[in-house]
Amino acid sequence: MVKYVVSRLLLLIPIIVGVSFIVFSILSLTPSDPASIILGMNAEQEAIDALNRQLGFDKPFLVRYADYVIGAVTRFDFGKSYITQKPVFEEIASRFPNTLLIAFAGVALSALIGIPIGVYSAVRQYSVGDAIASVSAMFLAAVPGFWLGMTFMLIFSLWLGLLPASGANTWQHFLMPVLTMALPAAAQMLRLTRSTMLETIRQDYIRTARAKGASERRVIFTHALKNALLPIITMLGINFGTQLSGAIIVESVFSIPGIGTLVVSSIRMKDIPQVMAATIFLATLFCLIILFVDLLYAFIDPRIRAKYAKAKVNYQIGRASCRERV
Repeated sequence: MVKYVVSRLLLLIPIIVGVSFIVFSILSLTPSDPASIILGMNAEQEAIDALNRQLGFDKPFLVRYADYVIGAVTRFDFGKSYITQKPVFEEIASRFPNTLLIAFAGVALSALIGIPIGVYSAVRQYSVGDAIASVSAMFLAAVPGFWLGMTFMLIFSLWLGLLPASGANTWQHFLMPVLTMALPAAAQMLRLTRSTMLETIRQDYIRTARAKGASERRVIFTHALKNALLPIITMLGINFGTQLSGAIIVESVFSIPGIGTLVVSSIRMKDIPQVMAATIFLATLFCLIILFVDLLYAFIDPRIRAKYAKAKVNYQIGRASCRERV
């Protein structure tokens, strides 16, 4: 298990390097330069050239990327924002709690909605409730996030006046963003839970449990749902990671100061250090979430625990035989 975790953590290195190089290349190859954006269109060319030299844009692309990587690895220095002149992770640390709250609440709400309805749809296949749930899931999965958010804003803010339209000052400001994130994810969770449960309840051991006189509740929630959890947990982990990095639309619609709006504003201002730091942070976080989901498998599925235990025993036997030969 420890060897597996270490190997997965080492795999983060080429992933982060690749992500950083791609993002740095795209930002560097786009037209315009940060000095022109910062100083404005009416600035003199001499002032623009001086600021570009100060920011290092007089150097070749590969030299700038190498300097960035060396500073990040040796000194953990990811630079300062071109706009605020503050360390980039200070801005990320101040905005990340809002993004984390929206993503976590959205994933939790999607699981609370999608999994029970998915189980019901599988158990009551071809019923009226199953048809309504399936049609609703297809509709929510196809609806764009910005349209759903603007619809909530129109209904609950403009027409009913129940919730604030923008900001992040109180818990009420997060209700519509969380719903906007949760409903499409709940639709995916519903469809996945339904399909996995339909496959599971047709297995022989489910028929054996029923033949032994187990109650239907025990058969469904103890035997069937527990064995159908692996793909559901995978989807939860992927949804959490994608909602952390994909909250740009929701945060932009509801004007929430999160990492999404930070990335958008930094791209507009061509604030390369800020965009790079936010991208690396989100990519690392996503990889760690997937690693946590993989490790969670061992606690849920005894077959995976047995596989790790067998590998450990074989490793110990191999070491013992090598010592005997020596």
